[in-house]
Amino acid sequence: MERNATQKLLDWNNNKRKKPLIVWGARQVGKTYLIKDIFAETFYKDNYIYIDCKIEDEIRDFCENTANAAKIIEYISLFKGKKITEETLLIFDEVQECPNIISSLKYFCQDFREIPVIASGSMVRIKIQRETHKRGAGNNDKFLFPVGKINQITVYPMTFDEFLMNSNKVLYDAIKKAYEDKKPLDSKIHELAIEQVYKYLLIGGMPEAVEAYIDDNDLFESSEILKVLYDNYLSDMDLYQASREAVLRSRTLFSNIYKQLNRESKNFSPGLIEEKSKTRDFATSIQWLTMAHIVNQSFQLKEHITSPLMADNESNFRLFLGDIGMFSYQSGINAASFISNNADNTLSGIFFENFVANELVAKGHKLFYWKGKSSSELEFIVESNNKLYPIDVKKGKGTLNSLEKFANHNKFEYAIKVSRNNYGYNCEQKLLTVPFYVFPFVAKDLADGTMKI
Repeated sequence: MERNATQKLLDWNNNKRKKPLIVWGARQVGKTYLIKDIFAETFYKDNYIYIDCKIEDEIRDFCENTANAAKIIEYISLFKGKKITEETLLIFDEVQECPNIISSLKYFCQDFREIPVIASGSMVRIKIQRETHKRGAGNNDKFLFPVGKINQITVYPMTFDEFLMNSNKVLYDAIKKAYEDKKPLDSKIHELAIEQVYKYLLIGGMPEAVEAYIDDNDLFESSEILKVLYDNYLSDMDLYQASREAVLRSRTLFSNIYKQLNRESKNFSPGLIEEKSKTRDFATSIQWLTMAHIVNQSFQLKEHITSPLMADNESNFRLFLGDIGMFSYQSGINAASFISNNADNTLSGIFFENFVANELVAKGHKLFYWKGKSSSELEFIVESNNKLYPIDVKKGKGTLNSLEKFANHNKFEYAIKVSRNNYGYNCEQKLLTVPFYVFPFVAKDLADGTMKI
């Protein structure tokens, strides 16, 4: 399947000053498939060495005892019977099983920068060790994160544009062209695209679930795969956390994201999870879940906003699940709600907010929302080229009361309303309306600083 991150790998590969690359991302988001089956097979056909640190015991054991890049290159070359040159791509996968490989990237960068190297795996353990090292703890630990000696990219679940790119390329091309031309789609095609959004809300972006839907057009099979992946995420929390209490709290927190959002105040409330608990009681769990890219955190902004965007109070925040399919599964809503003609009337607005949050994060944005006096709020605030873009997420038409109150305190380029409605711009209101299916392109333009009406 096609992935947007392939271009990021290609850009890295073509950079004459590239450093060893670390690919971050949650489990099962397609990191190995992207690196090995798409990138390596396309651009290093028959000239790459793939090492799975989970099962290649001899190489893992050797790398555990040295960070010397010259020795590692010599050993792998002899073990694999293949000379390693600047034309050879070295891939270390499942490196959480051998963190010392991450330390060795410093020496790959210093001494063998001409050799392209990629490291990946379930990286939350690596991140935790990095944070521990940064705080000065564990001075006797061999692990040393190679700050300044690596390049990094993060792979996320498939966004809606990727989903459509693989499931209906013709419709994807039509949507992309309409957006580039700044024109609405024909009403019939618009409704067809909205139907695809609802299917995506149910299936989500986990590649295995998407592939099952594309291959067999079977929503039930995709749902069954999601259930297994969801349970695997819960099981994984046993592997990387120090205490039983931390595991239980992380599992409970993860399992209650829908419950937290499905109320008038969507802010995180520890009391909904554990009676008489405080936000600080869940600090470790939140850190783990966000570092693992399982959960995305959005911080509150109030009244007048200053640049760069910074949370006014880090105790006020919202949490979104990193995959919209898992969010839908967690909600327990009947699958028919996503494909019925009345889906817009039965689905809560929080499904669309989680959808927009994930699209923003996947394109490189940090998440912020605005809370004004009384009940006024805007779901997201994005800064691009030193300009503010408030984002309002609505199922239908909705009102602009919150935007008017936001404008009383803040200057902004124009507001963006994401909804079922077709594309259009209201000059007087400084309001750009985009349908859900267009938002991935909007999020990218905002990230690239190329946003135009």
